[in-house]
Amino acid sequence: MSSPENSNRGALVATPDPATYYRSRFLCAAPAGGGRGRRHPGKAILAGGIAGGLEICCTFPTEYVKTQVQLDERAAKPMYKGPLDCAVKTVKNHGFFGLYRGLSSLLYGSIPKASVRFAMFEFLKNNMADDNGKLTQVQTLLCGLGAGVAEAVVIVCPMETVKVKFIHDQTQPNPKYKGFFSGVGTIVRTEGLGGVYKGLTATVIKQGSNQMIRFFVYSNLKNYLQGGDPSVDIGFIKTFCIGGVAGAASVFGNTPVDVVKTRMQGLDAHKYKNTLDCVMRIIKYEGLKAFYKGTVPRLGRVVFDVAFVFTFYENVMKMLDYVWETN
Repeated sequence: MSSPENSNRGALVATPDPATYYRSRFLCAAPAGGGRGRRHPGKAILAGGIAGGLEICCTFPTEYVKTQVQLDERAAKPMYKGPLDCAVKTVKNHGFFGLYRGLSSLLYGSIPKASVRFAMFEFLKNNMADDNGKLTQVQTLLCGLGAGVAEAVVIVCPMETVKVKFIHDQTQPNPKYKGFFSGVGTIVRTEGLGGVYKGLTATVIKQGSNQMIRFFVYSNLKNYLQGGDPSVDIGFIKTFCIGGVAGAASVFGNTPVDVVKTRMQGLDAHKYKNTLDCVMRIIKYEGLKAFYKGTVPRLGRVVFDVAFVFTFYENVMKMLDYVWETN
């Protein structure tokens, strides 16, 4: 004999009322474990790309300041007293849009980066999830790790290398990069194709751990707010907030890797033999605190970065679910 709960559930499935139907179509479900169904990777590509483009336009100035502070090594005479001083001097010397130097290289990469990230996550989730689309905690970690590694190799490493070189180039007496494509051409001519893959190991570790932490924290917080019911719509504000918490968790978890990656991709990368040598030189000449240089501006950017991208992704996905029917 079926229980009343099962009977009610069956009735809802058989004859859903309009409110239940449209709520299910527009629910703000987490991209991690807990969803009842699987998401089409094609939708993830579109939703991720749109979300990535919108997000970077909102948050790039904090990325610029973070990178400048990290490149301002203690071994040389410091140019900036801190993140705020860096922002003020940049606006004074180069105007407000000086804070957007290097945006083109990041914008060109942010759209495909988010597309690869979410598409890979959905692909891995579809292959690991049970019949209800649910993932275990370990599977959620592995899906996030896989998404981060994929975006690091395909998009992030070359994109970040060009971005860091552009930003660092602005501090030189005679900047040599005139634009995105000109800069890429110069790097490839002078350093070969490997010139845009500086710091690959650190980038893979950074992105892999980033997405592993973010998807894990985000999905668990969302599941908590939903009370274990994936059909519950937690709304725009709560989605934004838990996205920000997930971003903050990733910052405190892997800023040391981000510092090493930035050093390996800067104009002075030639002085490091490899990633391990970079780590040892930072410890020897600057101390352990140097691994957390740029934490404040990075935190400011990443919290909003992840909050925006998850929120944009979820809402674009809702629209796609409405206009694009998939199994």
